[in-house]
Amino acid sequence: MGKTIMVHYEGKPHYKIEIHKDFHMLQEKIKELGYEGRKACIVTDSNVADFYLEEVASLVAPMLSLCTSFVFEAGESSKNTDTVGKVYEHLISHKFDRKDFLIALGGGVVGDLTGFAAATYLRGIDFVQIPTSLLAQTDSSIGGKTGVDFLQYKNMVGAFYMPRLVYMNVSVLKSLPARQFYAGTAELIKHGFIKNSAYTQYILENNDKIMAQNPDAMEEMIYQSCQIKREVVEHDPKEQGERALLNFGHTIGHAIEKLSGFTLYHGECVALGMVGAAYISWRSGTLSEEEFENLKRIIKSYELPIRLKEFSHTPEEILAATKLDKKMESGKIKFILLKTLGESYITKELNDDQILAGIKYISVR
Repeated sequence: MGKTIMVHYEGKPHYKIEIHKDFHMLQEKIKELGYEGRKACIVTDSNVADFYLEEVASLVAPMLSLCTSFVFEAGESSKNTDTVGKVYEHLISHKFDRKDFLIALGGGVVGDLTGFAAATYLRGIDFVQIPTSLLAQTDSSIGGKTGVDFLQYKNMVGAFYMPRLVYMNVSVLKSLPARQFYAGTAELIKHGFIKNSAYTQYILENNDKIMAQNPDAMEEMIYQSCQIKREVVEHDPKEQGERALLNFGHTIGHAIEKLSGFTLYHGECVALGMVGAAYISWRSGTLSEEEFENLKRIIKSYELPIRLKEFSHTPEEILAATKLDKKMESGKIKFILLKTLGESYITKELNDDQILAGIKYISVR
């Protein structure tokens, strides 16, 4: 039967997260939103289109007056305002109005870009998320963060804009390359580290089942991870406080990701960033050495890196790149550290030497 989570926004029920093992409930869930007879544009990338565009279109088209699609070249390099402009052109040429909607079919890049296009076309039209990567299912599709990259700045242009539905089909994860699946586990591991020690224990004890993509284990793991993120984003929908905890591992991680030219996956960079931040937490006296070692063990068990090998940039260059992070406030980096594996906190008191020490710890030169 699947699992359902209701996400509230501004104190009211706003959208459902539907977690299923296939697409059989998709048409019914879209009908529940009152979209019959409207136009929809499925926005996806060149990789996902080959796998799922035809299937999703065949399910939703019969209930719509028009179902069109916009396919862009897969990859972070397409996540920019130029691609968004082409989406606008497509919608204008097909006479989309404010009652029509977009469907984001793909991973985090597709979801972020489609959400931003929806937020800004005609000052806002509806959109539905159908995330197809583990990273998107456990993190980026939930909470209404949308945006695109601008020059060398990741997610610099964006908006907080909530979807009307998030529909997850866990079986699509089997089509992911192994490395991409492993990278996706970084965000679900992060949710346990920052907020829930019991969930951390679950992903440790069920490592073999999750890595083998056992359907029941995957559904439960994604459900628990989404519950943690739901709780955080409901309390702080526009990242004025607690939601910043979700950036654990991201300050160093984003810097590495940008300097790698996006040859390293986001999840791989977040894993490295989490190790660096945990090292700073340990050296600062808030995280025990035993828990620091456990954190590294869990990350390694999901085939994620804990050391940055064969990287052409120095730790000092990585540090400089962290200063370009959009999370800077009054010239200081908002950094997330750990008290335990299940409790995190925000600080703006770290100096460059402390951050550099964390970067040096993960660097192998």
